[in-house]
Amino acid sequence: MPRIVHIEIPSEDPDKAAKFYKEVFDWETTKWDGPMPYWLVKTGPDDERGIDGAFMDSANNNRLTYVLDVDDVDTYVAKVQQHGGTVVMPKDAVPGVGYLAYFEDLDGNLFGIMQRDESAGT
Repeated sequence: MPRIVHIEIPSEDPDKAAKFYKEVFDWETTKWDGPMPYWLVKTGPDDERGIDGAFMDSANNNRLTYVLDVDDVDTYVAKVQQHGGTVVMPKDAVPGVGYLAYFEDLDGNLFGIMQRDESAGT
């Protein structure tokens, strides 16, 4: 079953947010070398339970978002729509990472699904 594997935290100043969380919780942050301002967050060791995530510019999205790992984005796009969810951003390639799509659930909560595929977008 798909699990939540990533959270996206909106911020008006992601650099400032990264510094705050580093100082308070010792989270590690790395600016992503992609097409949008995005700071990856590591919240703890890989061998411990937990969820990593990212800070993103709130101009792109101002809602906390969770992302689920799926084996096939197309299958889950269809399932979400069949059950009343709304596509917010259709399937798109994230170069070197995989395929991503965003939705709203029946209560308007924003979530994403990610299919890992390092050859995506190449």
